[in-house]
Amino acid sequence: MSKLLPMLDPFDEIKRIYFSTTKQTIERDIARALELLTHMPSDEARQRAAGFMHGLSDLRREWKPKGPAGGRKPRVKARPVRAKTREG
Repeated sequence: MSKLLPMLDPFDEIKRIYFSTTKQTIERDIARALELLTHMPSDEARQRAAGFMHGLSDLRREWKPKGPAGGRKPRVKARPVRAKTREG
């Protein structure tokens, strides 16, 4: 016989996710936190969780793999324009 788990408060679950996320689980954890956020009953409840959601977003940005130039396209330096001279 399976035992049903009691429904956790979405705020408490988002808080738990924030404190237990790792570099390896961040994408899954953000997806779960967003799902919980959409099931919150009011704007006030969602506002309470906003700080943890911002924190998860910051962690994902911090842990995102970086390519050349930090994941952005490399900047191309402009060449100086040389005036043409007449040889004569």
